[in-house]
Amino acid sequence: MLRAHLDERGKKLGVEQGALVALAPDGAVLALMGGRSYGQSQYNRVTQARRQPGSAFKPFVYLAGLEAGLSPETIFVDGPVTVDGWSPQNFSEGYAGPISLRQAFARSLNTVAVRVSQHAGPKAVAALARRFGIESPMQAVPSLALGASGTTLLELTSATASLANGGEAVKPYAIIEIHDRTGQTLYRFSPPAPRRVAKPDQVAAIVSMMGNVITEGTGRAARIDRPAAGKTGTSQDYRDALFVGFTSDLVAGVWVGNDDDRPTKQVTGGSLPAQIWHDFMIDAHVGRPVRPLPALQNPQN
Repeated sequence: MLRAHLDERGKKLGVEQGALVALAPDGAVLALMGGRSYGQSQYNRVTQARRQPGSAFKPFVYLAGLEAGLSPETIFVDGPVTVDGWSPQNFSEGYAGPISLRQAFARSLNTVAVRVSQHAGPKAVAALARRFGIESPMQAVPSLALGASGTTLLELTSATASLANGGEAVKPYAIIEIHDRTGQTLYRFSPPAPRRVAKPDQVAAIVSMMGNVITEGTGRAARIDRPAAGKTGTSQDYRDALFVGFTSDLVAGVWVGNDDDRPTKQVTGGSLPAQIWHDFMIDAHVGRPVRPLPALQNPQN
């Protein structure tokens, strides 16, 4: 799936590499492609490459905002903003004026994300991301709001799995059992004790907002035949493009870009990565019943 898309469109779009990882809701690694061809490169872009997630990091920024007292219907002004001499712009370079956080999130407005981060505090945003399992170094600076700190795709996808799980921590694992030649069990995976990293009602709000990304926002290309939620991400100068999202059964993350950090030809997270995610999820859900997103079921419990 990943290679087919890159072979067909990669050269035209200035994209040489990509990566994909899919997890079960409990963190089991179900699919992992660390690049377009293992024969050409053994570098694993899922587990080894730390790339800027861009706006795919915003769910954790907004969740920190909810923990600081905001709600999806809180109105912020989408307009010019300057923090410590840094003046970020929206992708469109225009401004929407007063707008709800829900709408700003669906449209991935950068200035609002920065205002949310400043309301919560960059240190609170970084601390929340670490609670969700992002262990790559993060600087608690204003640009963290726009995903300026590099993470691995596995970290970002497993952190997103914790959102899909209603705020229960998810740690990815790939081995269930190991047996020796006689059949004796040498290792058996033992699930970690449940650990809550966020309140269910606040996670449900973020998941609902991530659903809006697919139904009416920047991730419309990822829309499939069942409830889903996700977030697009595009780093500065189009060097990285991502889509990370989930259904009731799977959590998947897709990254495309170039190993030498060369910019792509204006590839955004809502274009090629969302299309790859869409096609992968359609195939992966064949024969699976349509179910609602668990995080949205009884979030007060």
